[in-house]
Amino acid sequence: MSKFVFVTGGVSSSLGKGLTASSLGRLLKCRGLKVTMCKLDPYINVDPGTMNPGEHGEVFVTEDGGETDLDLGHYERFIDESLNRNSNTTTGSIYSTVISKERRGDYLGKTVQVIPHVTDEIKGRVMRLAGEEVDVVIVEIGGTVGDIEIVPYVEAIRQFRRDVGRQNVCYVHLTLVPYLAPSGEQKTKPTQHSVTELRSRGIQPDVIVCRSDKDISDALKRKISLLCDVPIDAVISAIDAESIYEIPLVLHEEGLDAVVCGILGLDPDAHPIALGDWERLVHRVRTAERTVRIGVVGKYVNLPDAYLSVVEALRHAGFHHGVQVQLEWIDAEMVPDLVPSERLSELDGIVIPGGFGERGIEGMVTGARYAREHAIPCLGLCLGLQVMVVEAARHLAHLEGANSREFDSRTPHPVIDLMPDQAGVVDKGGTMRLGAYPAMLAPGSQVEAIYGASAVTERHRHRYEVNSRYRARLEAAGLRCSGTSPDDRLVEFIELPGHPYWIGTQAHPEFKSRPDRPHPLFRALVGAALERAEGREPRLIDIGDLDSVA
Repeated sequence: MSKFVFVTGGVSSSLGKGLTASSLGRLLKCRGLKVTMCKLDPYINVDPGTMNPGEHGEVFVTEDGGETDLDLGHYERFIDESLNRNSNTTTGSIYSTVISKERRGDYLGKTVQVIPHVTDEIKGRVMRLAGEEVDVVIVEIGGTVGDIEIVPYVEAIRQFRRDVGRQNVCYVHLTLVPYLAPSGEQKTKPTQHSVTELRSRGIQPDVIVCRSDKDISDALKRKISLLCDVPIDAVISAIDAESIYEIPLVLHEEGLDAVVCGILGLDPDAHPIALGDWERLVHRVRTAERTVRIGVVGKYVNLPDAYLSVVEALRHAGFHHGVQVQLEWIDAEMVPDLVPSERLSELDGIVIPGGFGERGIEGMVTGARYAREHAIPCLGLCLGLQVMVVEAARHLAHLEGANSREFDSRTPHPVIDLMPDQAGVVDKGGTMRLGAYPAMLAPGSQVEAIYGASAVTERHRHRYEVNSRYRARLEAAGLRCSGTSPDDRLVEFIELPGHPYWIGTQAHPEFKSRPDRPHPLFRALVGAALERAEGREPRLIDIGDLDSVA
């Protein structure tokens, strides 16, 4: 039977529940256990798909097209498993399902209540992740204990231990141990109050992970152990780390994975840990001395979490090349004003990420043009590909006024548009291409060399496409449509022959990058940026220069 770990948080939000859960998942996987993960989010949106990235952060997309919380990106990067839409549950989706069941008569006329109907639905969402092929399911509860929104989730996981057996459940509670400068000491009172609140809901934590910016002394651990009624070895110190990828090693040194295994009845000696590969990764992170400067030209730069997977994919590529990636956040609306300055010219590479809405589009077009004309390596992602196509249409194909119909419904040259289906019908509804789609790469193209393959699959999240009526004119002007859908109707990749690296993809390859297996497009971008930074002569990518994709 699968085992279950529930991770809750107290005292404050943004303490790092997702990273703690992800790190535990990695440690358990390094012990040879099969791990999966999920997030229970208390907000009433059915999913994050309609939420503003500038407020909530990026929308992570799974292989099956689920629009999920960004923490699922951390999960996938750390445990190196592709999750699915079932790995993210929201209050909105729970209530939507419960109400639908009530309308169908599934509850046989009974009064529908939070207990048992809502809590049963929550437990069912968790249980469907279990199975013979899964040893441990790690479940993160969003929000903070004490929030009114998460009360049904806390009640559900309280019941869960009774349903599946105490030996099959472990409760991990993450709290803050702040350092107060005036008194010169760390305070455990917030942790005590948080555990008291959790106990009031019927849950006694098995493990307490204490977040702090300083080591927690043995004396403080004994105090927390006594007052919160957990064994002293189950009080885990989680101090701030220079890199999020050091967190698994920090938690392992504190014994988190061994304690959790013991609580779940998994003999740690029977599952010895193998951390060699992860330790080598962290060593590369720590010892990188060279630096490349990558500009991210976007519209949500005031909240970097809006581009979290892009940031991590760039870092992964930096790990591969042994360099530190220094990010320059560039507000797309300010780009036209920056062109006369030296800020863009000092960049070693540029990324134009995805997004929705008209704001900042002209700045992105200007950034793409500057990168093209000044031989700066540039990668366009989703919307980034579309603005690169607009730029090429205007300034290479000389299609005056070319634009996406999303941003200018009266453009004379809609090089980006809603595309008709095979029956010629244009769907202007709320449908998008979501999830994994295949692409065929043109023989001899840069992207074929970078991937080391002629066919690839990437995740998508968009509605507009490159208008196939303009492909011939764009290619005649020098732009190469180097990857298309299997039926050749949709453009998936573009590139500019002769440029060191000016590549766009309609997909979001950042979602598939891993710290120990960086995505090929980002790996090649940072490689080209490194050549520029070191003053080497730019060169085209050769297939022999890069490892093939696993």
